[in-house]
Amino acid sequence: MLTPSYCRDKRRIMVVASYAPSLVNFRGPLIRAMLRAGLEVHAIAPGLDKVNSTNDVLRDWGVVTHHLPLSRAGLNPLCDVVVISKLFTLFRINQPDIVFSYTVKPVIYSMVSAWLSKVPNRYALITGLGYAFTGEARGKRGLVKRLVRRLYSRALKRADRVFFQNSDDEQLFRKLGLLGEVVPSQVVNGSGIDTDYFKVAMLPTGSHRFLLIARLLGDKGVREYVAAAAQVREHYPEAVFCLAGDIDTNPDSITRQELNEWRSAGHIEYLGHLDDVRPAIADASVYVLPSYREGTPRTVLEAMAMGRPIITTDAPGCRETVVEGENGYLVPVKAVQELAEAMIQFIEAPELVARMGARSRDIAVDKYDVHKVNAVMLESMGIAFPANAGDGFSAALKDNSSRLAKVDVNE
Repeated sequence: MLTPSYCRDKRRIMVVASYAPSLVNFRGPLIRAMLRAGLEVHAIAPGLDKVNSTNDVLRDWGVVTHHLPLSRAGLNPLCDVVVISKLFTLFRINQPDIVFSYTVKPVIYSMVSAWLSKVPNRYALITGLGYAFTGEARGKRGLVKRLVRRLYSRALKRADRVFFQNSDDEQLFRKLGLLGEVVPSQVVNGSGIDTDYFKVAMLPTGSHRFLLIARLLGDKGVREYVAAAAQVREHYPEAVFCLAGDIDTNPDSITRQELNEWRSAGHIEYLGHLDDVRPAIADASVYVLPSYREGTPRTVLEAMAMGRPIITTDAPGCRETVVEGENGYLVPVKAVQELAEAMIQFIEAPELVARMGARSRDIAVDKYDVHKVNAVMLESMGIAFPANAGDGFSAALKDNSSRLAKVDVNE
């Protein structure tokens, strides 16, 4: 049963997500900053009606939680109507001062529902364009692409401000007319990274170890990574190529058969899903993400904060993380040969690993520190950013790390 909170001595913000663990793993510092700024924070996501680790952590922080019957990948119109109705009811009963949402479905549905229920301040964060904007727009993907664009156009015109994680995405939305002429937009440096939690780790000794952590999707460049690994191992068989992440329900997912074939051929060392990515990054020499497009790739920021050089693509969201030749290399999208050559540069000139890794750490601290990123967003939402907003998050996350669900590597 829905029960409103009548404590109105605080401004109330409702944060809407499609995946509950992301509220802690990705938005934890932002939510903690909101709480320290004196806001009453509500979190809305699937699964928050049950006893689970994410719910426990959020409630420990003082967050009010609400379940949302949302499927991240589904396309059932009837289910979508139920979600909009649920959000509308939540907003009408709880009467938030601010609604903040991120990822495709929460942005679309919450902006419309918040507007209908007369929420005075509505903000959306575009964390990446995903399946509907990458790859060839044929068949089901073409249908999804057209539908998502139409829905974005209707929803984002109801927003008071739209945040983007790279300028390419912002320009594309403007070009396609998805924001309207009067809705302001702003680019922020990704979701930020807690550089205290992701500390510099000593480089491994012995064989060169490359790492990719991602949902196992074609658009993440997983196939190109494995193909490049096979090429490199023909000349440097001692090199190790690790792959972490889950097979996904997304239509673009790698198949179990493909994964088994790669393992049998010795091209990769498969790590499965990771509750904590830090040990895998610490064991790696170089981090690789050959993605076709990102918002700002979270795993790249984690690797940078831990002092690892980066190989990624010259693609929206990815290219912003690398200063060519300083903290890594950029390669064209889908370019297996160039990707293999970039890997070989680190094998043949191992001194680059330490130098570029140190530069990665500097960039992470200067540009992507989560508290700097959050300060910009909160100020734009009219929320006074507290001077001690970052205090305690790293400790809180460490205290709860054993209780958290597996890490989502979608951003």
